[in-house]
Amino acid sequence: MMRLPPFDYLRARTVEDAVKHVADHGPHAALVAGGTDLYPSMKRRQAEPKVLVGLQGIRELRGIHGGARTGMAIGAMTLLDDVATHRELGRHYAALAVSAGLVASPPLRRMGTIGGNICADTRCSYFDQSLAWRTALGFCLKKGGDDCAVAPAGARCWAVSSSDTAPALWALGARVRLVGSTGERTIPIAALYRDDGLGHVAKEPGELLTDIRLPPADGWRSTYLKLRRRGSFDFPVLGVAVAVRMEGNVTREARIVLGAVASTPREATVAGQGLIGERLTPEVIARAAEAAAVIARPVENTDFPPLYRKRMAGLFVRRALREVAGLPELDESAERVG
Repeated sequence: MMRLPPFDYLRARTVEDAVKHVADHGPHAALVAGGTDLYPSMKRRQAEPKVLVGLQGIRELRGIHGGARTGMAIGAMTLLDDVATHRELGRHYAALAVSAGLVASPPLRRMGTIGGNICADTRCSYFDQSLAWRTALGFCLKKGGDDCAVAPAGARCWAVSSSDTAPALWALGARVRLVGSTGERTIPIAALYRDDGLGHVAKEPGELLTDIRLPPADGWRSTYLKLRRRGSFDFPVLGVAVAVRMEGNVTREARIVLGAVASTPREATVAGQGLIGERLTPEVIARAAEAAAVIARPVENTDFPPLYRKRMAGLFVRRALREVAGLPELDESAERVG
């Protein structure tokens, strides 16, 4: 049985409390929300904070407010299950509701929070092992080693983004609010991430993600598809979020974002731009899917071979765009060709 290492626990009752506790303890402190990601990481000795600052007691970080007409706000401590089952989100921000409902398993979605999933650590099959396994192999860049086990000649970590909700929120044009000891700032969620397996979240030291802001949903349609070996529990091997704003049958704006193909979610900008001014016909969708697959460059550090995952990126974009266009699902022969 793997056990947690010793640590002190500080229960914050306000955002100011949490920020102060983290500032007081510096790099030895870590914020904990539902703990579904952090505690297993601590058991494997991947993370070893000396002080945990608990956010469960901060009521202002919970809840879903607003509406599709004016935009919505979601507290970072809102449970993933509440996001997945919220009627307004499901109707007008489907990509987010679907992605939240595909995280892990039902019990974990009733513990895990949307803020925690947005900030979930990157994954790598060489890093996500027991301490004994990693000691025998030799520690990698992500835990104080000198080399990346995936690309030993490189100078960076290639661990992949593991969040389901991040690509969906990116596609929906969401913004996030961060509060720290020097004040607060609101940024596009795209600016929250870096393509770096070690420091993939671009928060300042001690900053706390407090809430997520969704813009008005006028004319937007969206969805999210996830590839994983099992139908539940597993992290994404590929996540595809698409959002399109329609005027009649014509696309006026479009975003296609891929998850789990790099250390950050990646927007297929060229593919999205190719949809603007077009009707979502099968031919237009096929071209966009081909363009989106170009940016998927998975490496061999998670489940399934990289070439298979790259092929699935194009196929899943086709499926997602056909879904928002109201077209029938691809049949088996189309999938083999695609």
